[in-house]
Amino acid sequence: MALCILHSRARVGIHAPPVTVEVHLSGGLPALSIVGLPEMAVKESKDRVRGALLNSRFRFPDGRVTINLAPADLPKEGGRFDLPIALGILGASGQVAPQALGGCELIGELALSGQLRPVRGVLPIALAARDAGRALILPQENADEAVAVSGLAVHAAGHLMEVCEHLSGTNPLPAHLSAQIGETQPDYPDLAEVRGQEQAKRALEVAAAGGHSFLLMGPPGTGKSMLANRLPGLLPPLSEAEAIETAAIRSVSGHEAFDPLRWRVRPFRAPHHTASGVALVGGGSNPMPGEISLASNGVLFLDELPEFDRRVLEVLREPLESGEIHISRAARQACFPARFQLAAAMNPCPCGYLGDSSGRCRCTAEQIARYRGRISGPLLDRIDMHVEVPRLDAARFAAPASGEVESSAEVRERVMRARARQHRRAEKVNSALTPREIDLHCALDDAGRQLMERALSRLALSARAYHRILKVARTIADLQGSEVIQRIHLSEAIGYRRLDRGSQTP
Repeated sequence: MALCILHSRARVGIHAPPVTVEVHLSGGLPALSIVGLPEMAVKESKDRVRGALLNSRFRFPDGRVTINLAPADLPKEGGRFDLPIALGILGASGQVAPQALGGCELIGELALSGQLRPVRGVLPIALAARDAGRALILPQENADEAVAVSGLAVHAAGHLMEVCEHLSGTNPLPAHLSAQIGETQPDYPDLAEVRGQEQAKRALEVAAAGGHSFLLMGPPGTGKSMLANRLPGLLPPLSEAEAIETAAIRSVSGHEAFDPLRWRVRPFRAPHHTASGVALVGGGSNPMPGEISLASNGVLFLDELPEFDRRVLEVLREPLESGEIHISRAARQACFPARFQLAAAMNPCPCGYLGDSSGRCRCTAEQIARYRGRISGPLLDRIDMHVEVPRLDAARFAAPASGEVESSAEVRERVMRARARQHRRAEKVNSALTPREIDLHCALDDAGRQLMERALSRLALSARAYHRILKVARTIADLQGSEVIQRIHLSEAIGYRRLDRGSQTP
């Protein structure tokens, strides 16, 4: 047979569009050409494939070999097509039964010895292969990642010869199994380790219950970073769909190897304040996910918020609203999830001690205004909660820990109950409510409306801040099991807007 057709996958963002690998043998002078918009790494596969076939004691066909990667307008990159190209040549030349190649998808890079090397972005490929109803043959190092997708037949191989023996039926590859997927429970830092700061802990619980973004402000050493690091431990466990999406983003990024024991751990990303806008949102000629996508379904923590470049911070505005980031380049576009929960921390002034009982602050009003002005009003408006973290009294800090301190597990139980109410009511967390849903689920009584009117005028709140106060108040009511938003819930929510432009006090 002079024509062999196989199935593989490309990568676009976190998606894996299908690629049909067509191999045709014809007469003429020996030559091998690859068409279908291949990038340089794909063009170089002809040399890797030739060496792998010869070193595996296969015959490389004489004559002209034409390889088409369809669709022709989809860019192809990386060494992932080495294995299907090699098997296509073997199938077209009659060295492997072509009919055995139709029910599976193939992915993998070849060494010159015929060994299979791992590729990046396997989890999206596995999801797409399962939906297409095909088995997946891939390198051994990628197998644990692929079996995270339930309902998919995964066959792992370490060498080209093993794949050929599997296809010929002489030595079938067993279905790869991993009994370790998700066995280990995530070990998050415990909230009980934080001394005092009861108001900040309460705000952290509210933020976890409703998925709200928050900003912690206080002098150095008051526990802002400790509190933010404990937020993932207050959130409900990742669902299977969330875990797969999170793992797919990590797989595409290639920054860390897939760990089957920790794949249900919520991401916590804390980029340094020198990070660029591209590092935060992603980019490159071949678009890759940035920190906000790697934090999707988890927490993005920005410590020392005013020290970030203002233009870098501004790129957060759209993802905070939409939950996704679109990256456009001249040759291609990509869309990555960005459903992160923003946690940020800052000092109240340049020296850090404004409002501290020690009286150490000597910053002028102009210096304080310039320091806070590094965070734009539109971005600050999109942060649901502004929480003060004051310095603890020395005697209280040095006192032995009380047995009444709540652990993260106890707080998480309340958070999960509150989120269950939200999902029964609107099938989403309160932070994701639309304006129409806010009108439906966050209605106020006469006393509540009067309180909000006074807050709007005294704090110079925007319409966006008004909606965010209502959503936070709805979360506070859910934590207390109340079906209606009461005045006390609204008062607490308004108290979390201390940094709005109408308020200049710390």
